[in-house]
Amino acid sequence: MKLFRFGLPDHEHPGVELPNGQRLDVTHFGEDYDESFFASNGPDRLAHWLSAHAPACPIVSADARFGPCVKRPSKIVCVGLNYAKHAAETNAPTPAEPILFFKSTTALCGPNDDVVIPKRSEKTDWEVELAIVIGKRASYVELDDALDYVAGYALHNDYSERAFQLERGGQWVKGKSADTFAPLGPFLVTKDDIADPNALHLWLSVNGERLQDSNTDDMIFNVPTLVSYISQFMTLLPGDVISTGTPAGVGLGLKPPRYLKPGDVIELGIEGLGEQRQTAVSYT
Repeated sequence: MKLFRFGLPDHEHPGVELPNGQRLDVTHFGEDYDESFFASNGPDRLAHWLSAHAPACPIVSADARFGPCVKRPSKIVCVGLNYAKHAAETNAPTPAEPILFFKSTTALCGPNDDVVIPKRSEKTDWEVELAIVIGKRASYVELDDALDYVAGYALHNDYSERAFQLERGGQWVKGKSADTFAPLGPFLVTKDDIADPNALHLWLSVNGERLQDSNTDDMIFNVPTLVSYISQFMTLLPGDVISTGTPAGVGLGLKPPRYLKPGDVIELGIEGLGEQRQTAVSYT
């Protein structure tokens, strides 16, 4: 099932895309895609509800704005340097364990919303990533059980301000958390629709130039490993997002480095999860 949220910012409604591509407004189901929805087996309950109520659901307009596909999760946990070729392009050693950092949930936005270059930014960069959405409370999860805790997957652009991240001291979170730095969606695709999350094509282009073109099979730590590993250090709540890292081709790794300027158009996608398109604009 493909779940999405649509409407004005902070006033989104839940929707479902059917296998035939038709998009339905499921507001009358009575729940948004938040922690309580996932904690109570929401996707299965919604599928059962749709079997009886789909014909009465309004059609979502083709030009409706997509919001983030999950309503404000408790946290966004990100993984750094998780693609072998990306680690190489940044001259970083291959991590022995996953590198973890947080991204503020206030960075969340819709997949096609503008990306706002932060005030005093010099080095705003792009990162196409596979996001995992947690389906139930996870703590000290065994590796063999890890996928049981996954609700589904989504496309995420982990925007980064490299000067804030790497040149201002402290933790990476400073360069990761500006408003609009976490476009998520358009869809949350439930895990039963993704045969192997560790073998998905992903790509990103800037102004029509393909700069990232890879596969999740280049991840150093795969999806089950990340869910299990992160749960050893913190409790993951239903609806939480794990962003699994980016492949080679970020602006920081180009020679010379290249960063976003107002008017740049960023397009990206992951096999089976849809596509995003953002236009870079200046902070006002």
